[in-house]
Amino acid sequence: MHTNIKIILLLISLFSFSTTIYGAESKNSNSLLLACGSGNGGKDSDGRAWETDKKYLVNGEKSVQTKAEIQDPSLSSEVPYMTARIFTSETMYQLPVQNATARTLLRLYFYPSSYPNFNISNSYFSVVVGGVILVNNFSAFLTSEALSQAYFIKEYFLAPSEFSTLNVTFKPSDKQPQSFAFVNGIEVLSAPELFSTEPEIVGTGEVSEDLTWDAATTTVSLDGISIENLYRLNVGGQYISPSNDSGGLMRSWYDDTPYLFGASIGVAEKADVPVGYKGLPSYTAPLGVYSTFRFIGPDADINKNVNMTWRFQVDPNFMYLVRLHWCDAEMTKTNERVFDVYINNQTAADTVDLFAWQHSIASPTTRDYAIRVTDNNGDAEIWVALHPNVKDRPLYYDVLLNGLEIFKLSDEKSNLAGPNPKISDMMRKYQDKQAAAPRAFAHKSSTTTSALVTGAAGGAAAFGVAAAIFLVAYKKKQRVLGDTTSWLPMSWNSSNSSGTKSSVSGKSQGSTTISSDAACNCRYFTLAEIKNGTKNFSDSNVIGVGGFGKVYKGVIDGDTPVAIKRSNPSSEQGVNEFQTEIEMLSRLRHRHLVSLIGFCEDNREMILVYDYMGNGTLREHLYEGNKITLSWKQRLEICIGAARGLHYLHTGAKYTIIHRDVKTTNILVDDKWVAKVSDFGLSKTGPNMNKGHVSTVVKGSFGYLDPEYFRRQQLTEKSDVYSFGVVLFEVLCARPALNPSLPKEQVSLADWALRCARNKTLEDIVDPGLKGKITPECLKKFTETAEKCLSDHGVDRPSMGDVLWNLEFALQLQENPDSNVTTLGSDSSSSMDYQNAEQIDQNNLIAMHRNTLNLGNDNDANDSSDDSFSQIVNPKGR
Repeated sequence: MHTNIKIILLLISLFSFSTTIYGAESKNSNSLLLACGSGNGGKDSDGRAWETDKKYLVNGEKSVQTKAEIQDPSLSSEVPYMTARIFTSETMYQLPVQNATARTLLRLYFYPSSYPNFNISNSYFSVVVGGVILVNNFSAFLTSEALSQAYFIKEYFLAPSEFSTLNVTFKPSDKQPQSFAFVNGIEVLSAPELFSTEPEIVGTGEVSEDLTWDAATTTVSLDGISIENLYRLNVGGQYISPSNDSGGLMRSWYDDTPYLFGASIGVAEKADVPVGYKGLPSYTAPLGVYSTFRFIGPDADINKNVNMTWRFQVDPNFMYLVRLHWCDAEMTKTNERVFDVYINNQTAADTVDLFAWQHSIASPTTRDYAIRVTDNNGDAEIWVALHPNVKDRPLYYDVLLNGLEIFKLSDEKSNLAGPNPKISDMMRKYQDKQAAAPRAFAHKSSTTTSALVTGAAGGAAAFGVAAAIFLVAYKKKQRVLGDTTSWLPMSWNSSNSSGTKSSVSGKSQGSTTISSDAACNCRYFTLAEIKNGTKNFSDSNVIGVGGFGKVYKGVIDGDTPVAIKRSNPSSEQGVNEFQTEIEMLSRLRHRHLVSLIGFCEDNREMILVYDYMGNGTLREHLYEGNKITLSWKQRLEICIGAARGLHYLHTGAKYTIIHRDVKTTNILVDDKWVAKVSDFGLSKTGPNMNKGHVSTVVKGSFGYLDPEYFRRQQLTEKSDVYSFGVVLFEVLCARPALNPSLPKEQVSLADWALRCARNKTLEDIVDPGLKGKITPECLKKFTETAEKCLSDHGVDRPSMGDVLWNLEFALQLQENPDSNVTTLGSDSSSSMDYQNAEQIDQNNLIAMHRNTLNLGNDNDANDSSDDSFSQIVNPKGR
């Protein structure tokens, strides 16, 4: 059924395959693009020409043309974002419509930045188009802050009317003093008939609160209904940019992985047969959507007992249209793959047999379903779940989905407006605590918007979140989750990343809102337990001090040693880092990552509990006290272990994770000398974008900072590679990354090592304790690898996988100095080095590499128990 199963099992959750986007159709020539506030328009990053908005304004003298004072680095182009039209009173655009009998696609572009003489936080306004309320008392500033996005776009499909002119009215709110409205860009085009069929109603009940519904009615009429797009996903595939969309609609299709819920995330696959439209209108979706898909997996016994589920935040008290895109490129007979579809736990479709529906292989189709979502204790969500149909006994117990879209339908009052997104409960609680006790926390809420690069798609990146901001502003992110989920597109109304408002601790006060996944994998400790385990935070138990606060050695459950990290109220790290560490480490289990056992948040405390690392930090064994002098082989093995951990973060986790603070104090060693990467408080998930970076404020440790990241504020996984290169030289030279007491040219280890490499004097700076103990071949390979890591430009640096291979190779060269292994070239960024090294035990290298991904037996000969991560998850603590 599923081809290349062995490869899939090896690579599942590691690499997102590259998607071939079939030739996009030409851009819609009937589109109207207005760069609002611009004097002469210009071209955007897609080459589209934008014109000034002057001639379309009615009473334009009441508006102000202005330009943003700051250009956020995440902006894909200046046009249309850097100019704005500001309205201090009600003002209207009159825009021509090419086809009044068809739906009109309207996009509004917002960049809530700093504008001369206007405080953007005062901007609250409504937008009404032909009697349809798009937004009301809307704050683009609050939206941007809550989503942690510098800019966003809202997209609407307006109902047809008899008028050839579209009246778009901006009105400042009467409820807010000094309020004003603004817009940066407007796009109008005649849309093809995307909503020609009436969606089937899911469940029973009222279609709306005011309209009665005949129980015999099974569909919802879309006549006269305006529609707002919320989510548009390429399920099992990568981001598809607007320029590669079909029908000239310039839509963005996003990776679905951020919305997958539960343990069964399935397998992403690409069709191995040609896919064509076969009668389906080409504007429905690009072929790239139908040529990729997600299924549960090859194990029928497991499949029968699981769902594949996606979860979305939405506004309450609206009807929603859920559109599912299918194209089965595998089944050739009926009753081979049959499954059921549930929306919000109600049956939307049963016995879905795509081959029986289409009577051919690789034949795309769509189905639309309508469901009303009410306010359920403040949480409004849509769950889409697929489950194998067991009762019909198909040949394969499996499911399949290619694409998914969710649209909001205007209500009986022609309203599409929802509330402004809110900062999550967690942030609000801690802000309340700060107001009550200003010295309790020193968390600084930055006004810098950490926004994502638009139009991003990860060409060959690992299953990173394809979380370029949803240009139609519906894949919403949460600012409060800081660096943990700032790349996860979440709904406008998400109150927290999990969609639940329940606290992990179950307490009503002082509790941090943690996702349900994290809650399942973490133990909640009371403050009394922590105090008892640390002798009331006795200084005699302190084993280290970091940016977050002091680290104590403690004991839990009678005799289990742990490391307990307690937040320092005056620390620059606070709520975001606390949240990030919990959300990140609770989802990760790997031999070479430090294991989080649990946390405590009682009485305004922020405390994290980890497995105890008996041999401390790597730095302690290099030059800070030199507790134990490490042999070169030990140092190599520790570097390899750390590289395995980082390689897993970059490619093996559900999302690409960038550590952002790789240094020798964040590489810990347990009592069996197994290296583990620690401290994920600054980590970020992602990216999965064609620009390969995310723009963000610079964080990290001086001496290890990637110069490209520092200069351009563009973070990539290669930033970790640079920092690890510094670590490698630190291990080799046994000196700090920065040493101000040395001559100027030697202060920075990275600069000094590269200078010595150019002068061919690297051997002069090697740790004297290692002189004569490193084979020349091993030293050459090791230093070549470290040099490559320190390349000034990220594109010239190797991946962590390549670094790992080369370090393993260096270890082989150290252990087999008398073997006739050909010394390889200097291209350490390529794992092809091994093709010429036939004398190396390839099976051994592959086995080591599999251990990196936890795919093989990870037990060492002297570590049969493999207690590399904690099993202390005791639900009684909750």
